[in-house]
Amino acid sequence: MSTWRKSSHSGPEQGDCVEVAGLPDRTTGIRDSKDPDHGHLALTRRAFSTLVTQAKRGDLGLLHRAKRDELNL
Repeated sequence: MSTWRKSSHSGPEQGDCVEVAGLPDRTTGIRDSKDPDHGHLALTRRAFSTLVTQAKRGDLGLLHRAKRDELNL
């Protein structure tokens, strides 16, 4: 069984959270923390690493609302 974990940046009042887990088939699972029984997306570890790198760089247009406000975007 896989252990799902939520970002340390997630708090009880923040609703836009995902959980990740290393899966038995050596992929990385991503699921909605508000609806964990609804399924998950499985990515190769390389694809997951690329996704995280792009998200951190802001390449995906996924800046959190507070960060966008802070940057006046």
